Amino acid sequence: MISLISNKTLLAVATLATVAWVNLTCQTPAEKEELQADFKPIFNGKSLEGWEYDPVYWSVKDGAIVGEITPETVLKNNTFIIWKGGELGDFELKLDYWISETGNSGVQYRSDRFTEVPYALRGYQADIDGGNRYTGQNYEERKRTTLAYRGQQTRITSQPDSIKETRGFVERNAWKGLNLVSELGDRAELGNLIKKGDWNTIHIVAKGNVMKHYVNGTLMSEVTDDDAKNRMLKGLMGFQVHVGPPMKVMFKNIQLKKL
Repeated sequence: MISLISNKTLLAVATLATVAWVNLTCQTPAEKEELQADFKPIFNGKSLEGWEYDPVYWSVKDGAIVGEITPETVLKNNTFIIWKGGELGDFELKLDYWISETGNSGVQYRSDRFTEVPYALRGYQADIDGGNRYTGQNYEERKRTTLAYRGQQTRITSQPDSIKETRGFVERNAWKGLNLVSELGDRAELGNLIKKGDWNTIHIVAKGNVMKHYVNGTLMSEVTDDDAKNRMLKGLMGFQVHVGPPMKVMFKNIQLKKL
């Protein structure tokens, strides 16, 4: 009799647990819409009001921010379109992007200005390129370089006190304090989830010293930045056009949620 009651009790507990799990994971359309409502558009699809940029390289076409290099406008330094909405600390950012085969770009965030060059930023970047060699990785522009390759979860540590210049702790375009925690997946297989010559979705989640880059809903890289000497916990956000051959990159449906 005691055994029978125990089994019934276990069954009831399991049933309640299942119901709770279903309630948490199977959100209704209204619940999903409420969560999505926390995201606010920061580009109106019509003009570049609220952005700082060089008009030689940035414009609006067909509801998208367009960055373009032509044979007549070859760049000497990377240039950025910078959101004028202030510094971001903890946030989520979602957007769609399209990039040409020869393109090299990225979403810059928690950055400061590199004042030696007009319209230049220095800091974390969710990398984007037309060949999908780097898309999804975490690259720190003009500072510690690669912090996580695609498919990596990493923990970043500081350079020794004896090394004063940040670039003195960089080797082969990667930070020497890049410590691999785990593999998120095969780099090439993750790259196959990114569509060439088509629109893709980037989702950045930055909370505290942890930064996650998703492409088309898949986690591509995750960085825990324990480097108190060099990390940034807030800063500017923008998009990049990289030096190189003629190219085009487009961004639309840009949605921000402050955490």
